[in-house]
Amino acid sequence: MTSKQINALLVERLGYERRGLTDRVAMVDAALRELGYDHKYMAETETAAIEPAAEQTSIRRGKKKKI
Repeated sequence: MTSKQINALLVERLGYERRGLTDRVAMVDAALRELGYDHKYMAETETAAIEPAAEQTSIRRGKKKKI
């Protein structure tokens, strides 16, 4: 059962890593450590990038026209 959880967390971590969400990667890393999984790529690293507080979509929709 834990191997399925670890695999799911690793897939989740990869998705967050690709999108640049370092806070969420750190949360997944903490969950992996609680399950007893540790890897060299899970090292704590600091970045100088400024991240937005919330995710936003890339498409902004205009207001509907009134008839």
